[in-house]
Amino acid sequence: MNNTRNRHIDALRGAAILCVLVLHFALAYGLKNSPLSALPGWLLGAAYQGNYGVTMFFVISGYLITSTSLRRWGDLARIDLAAFYAYRIARLLPSLLLALSLIVLLGVLDVPFFANSDGGKDLPASYFFIAIASILTFWHNVLMQSAGYFNYCLNVYWSLSVEEMFYLLLPLSCRFLRQRQAIMLLCGAAIVAGPVYRSLHADNEIYFMYGYVACFDAIAIGCLTALLTQHWQPGTRAGQRLRWVAGLALAALYVRGIGGHEVFGFSAIALASAAFIVGATAGQAAGQSRPGPLQWLGRHSYELYLFHIIVLAAMRNVVDKAGLGYAERLPWLALFLAATALAATLVARTVSEPANTALRRRFRGVVAAAPARTGDSPGAAP
Repeated sequence: MNNTRNRHIDALRGAAILCVLVLHFALAYGLKNSPLSALPGWLLGAAYQGNYGVTMFFVISGYLITSTSLRRWGDLARIDLAAFYAYRIARLLPSLLLALSLIVLLGVLDVPFFANSDGGKDLPASYFFIAIASILTFWHNVLMQSAGYFNYCLNVYWSLSVEEMFYLLLPLSCRFLRQRQAIMLLCGAAIVAGPVYRSLHADNEIYFMYGYVACFDAIAIGCLTALLTQHWQPGTRAGQRLRWVAGLALAALYVRGIGGHEVFGFSAIALASAAFIVGATAGQAAGQSRPGPLQWLGRHSYELYLFHIIVLAAMRNVVDKAGLGYAERLPWLALFLAATALAATLVARTVSEPANTALRRRFRGVVAAAPARTGDSPGAAP
């Protein structure tokens, strides 16, 4: 089995998860009362635009799941439903169950930032039954639209519900529509519906950032990117130029921020991410060398996503925002990133990877009809 990965896509995914980590740290502790306050306000404000990083994840996920499915089955209409869902369960569920178990255990013990008391709420421990069920059945974002922000750790798992719903619907839609043109039209409809939905809910972030329709346009752009690059990739030099242009566009859009661009800002980020991915397919950029920092982050993005908020909640129980001095914020940020990386590494080596392998062997009768993989699947995005 060939496990080569595209190092440029891993780097893009690494940048996306880093944006999410910095956002959540900035929301928890702030960055103004630190040496970073010397930066221009527009640059410091970029730390709070991490939801654009989630959009980048959605594009990458749409691209990787679609391209992997095309390699496995040759055509989206021939996706093996049982095999597809078995692969997703094996990759996603073990580490997710571990994360949820830790949060529920500490929440039931009423440990701050783990209990159902975020946003001024005071929900009983029994509410975990509904919350965990919503995550495992793909509607946690919908629950948050009615309940609001109610659990500091669980709040961030809204994006997992979006991805899981995509994983549920993609193979069913492809098997039903069958024709490539019809699948592309469905993607086009999602791309149009996204900004329309966001325009109708631009005053409520739980809707314009977390809703299914608000996010499916980015995933659809990723799917169309995979369909495009199945038969065409740019040359090496053109791909390099495209990556540079797309990377600069992403940086400019990111610094410009979400505020005032709730409708089309996410669309622009998604299109720039897709352009970067197209450029990354030049020569397929399969890297065998030791991954750099961004590639490492990208390869561990799922575990980083699941456990960074647990690390951050634990750190907030040690020192709160008011107790952190000017000179201590950057070292505290570095400690947060290091502790999260350590947790992700431990979970990947002791839970995710062995459980993924064991479950795939357990499911081998189900997935036997699927050809061997030619690249690693993406796991899930924040």
